[in-house]
Amino acid sequence: MVERRQIGLKDSRSAPYAALQAAMNAPDRSCVLQLVENIAIEESIPQGSLANGLRFRSCNLFSQVFILEPTLMVIGLNHRTAPLAMRERFWINENRRYEVLRQLKSGEGIEEVVVFSTCCRTEFLVWASEPTLAANSLLNFLSVEHGLKLTEWEHFYRLLDECALTHVFQLTSGLDSIVLGEPQIVAQVQAAWEQARTVSAAGRFLNAVIARGLEVSTRVRKETAIEKLAVSIPTAALELARQIFGSLDGRRVLLLGTGKMSELSARSMIDSGAGSVVVIDQSPARARKLAEKFGGTAARLADRWNCMLRADIVITATGCPHAVLTREEAERIAIERNRVALVIMDIGMPRDVEPDVRRVDGILLYDLDGLEHAVKNNATEYRSTVAEAERIIAAEAQAFRGKLQAESMVPIIVALRHRLDEICRQELESFIEERGPFTREQDQSLHAITSQVIKKIASSLARELKELPEKEEQEKMTAAVTRLFHLESPQRASAGTRSEKRNERSKERAVAIN
Repeated sequence: MVERRQIGLKDSRSAPYAALQAAMNAPDRSCVLQLVENIAIEESIPQGSLANGLRFRSCNLFSQVFILEPTLMVIGLNHRTAPLAMRERFWINENRRYEVLRQLKSGEGIEEVVVFSTCCRTEFLVWASEPTLAANSLLNFLSVEHGLKLTEWEHFYRLLDECALTHVFQLTSGLDSIVLGEPQIVAQVQAAWEQARTVSAAGRFLNAVIARGLEVSTRVRKETAIEKLAVSIPTAALELARQIFGSLDGRRVLLLGTGKMSELSARSMIDSGAGSVVVIDQSPARARKLAEKFGGTAARLADRWNCMLRADIVITATGCPHAVLTREEAERIAIERNRVALVIMDIGMPRDVEPDVRRVDGILLYDLDGLEHAVKNNATEYRSTVAEAERIIAAEAQAFRGKLQAESMVPIIVALRHRLDEICRQELESFIEERGPFTREQDQSLHAITSQVIKKIASSLARELKELPEKEEQEKMTAAVTRLFHLESPQRASAGTRSEKRNERSKERAVAIN
């Protein structure tokens, strides 16, 4: 697995420049953003909201300004880094994601963006023209819209370049899910991608990354045993029910909400012998339709308490912004049931049941984190499969990173071709003025031969630029070509400064780390 380094300066404040130089000289430069970020935070953040103080500004600690190149970046939190209560705070519902995408795609430093927000993660996949400014834009959004505090920033991961690419491939392959190999993750990624394309937030770079990620997912599931060993949230819910009840024969299931996860969870229990199913939803029509699939019955929302009195298992995922079951209500239900065990599986985001309900005697409440713990005991079985999957992902990430590097060379190659065209045009005009006029055939011959010369020179340099295996060599070659042919320097913005958002978003920026 690619190491996700996060370098801080708490122990080296006396030599920040040396620390940054060491990071920049490391094989993996993904740590540079984190290092600059830590310095900016320590120098500029006041108490309270990040939006008011954190600007990723250029610090006077350095003797030179550092420029960050366009790259892939992931900022987010998930079940590995944040508890459920925090993931719930930063969850973005499906309808609001379109608004968020529109807002972020115009943020400073952000060229393209895709938002993944599920029950176990909220992530921002970004193609950043200026990674530090892009990170600042995301921080401001999280601070203003979700109240992110400095103390909570430790729960977020910040990945760049190959680390970010590897993470995306792990995500699509189900290696980073709340349950290993989760099959639903592919559909979730496709949905997030479609949302981003709908509002033109995803362009050629992120389209290429996600498309490749889905291809890698197919390869991993085909060439390893992960598909066979995959455990979904519905499967985890079934396993947990079996651990509690043993046989599910005749057990009564109450479904609150008609989402896909609820439907799959109920279906798995029915297939394992569960008896009657009652479905309740805010839409009576949806409740009746799903109940018919199960051969069950639909009930009104107002009757949910009576239904809980008769149920053995409650699966809830309503999508309501508020709790549908409080501790006081659960206490009354438990008393009326004479404390006979009622299992409640809250798989919704946000949660439907107040966490304190688990303190009620006779109520067994399991949320998403609880389901994860229920299936963790089988983790040892997956080690060899995970190792094999990670080898595939590492090789794919390295190979695709080279393609992204080559793609990022397109603007300089286009600029070079334009410059060569300009030079030849000027020289031809001078030659014709001095030695002409020429016949039409002669004129055509002159233009044809100069066109061939331009094509050969441009093709040769383009091949060299694209095929260099190391990014550092590519950067040196780009700088040399830019200087030798007097190409117009791409617009730059130093790490941490504010710059105007470019009007032409499609124009690429070749920015190097000096």
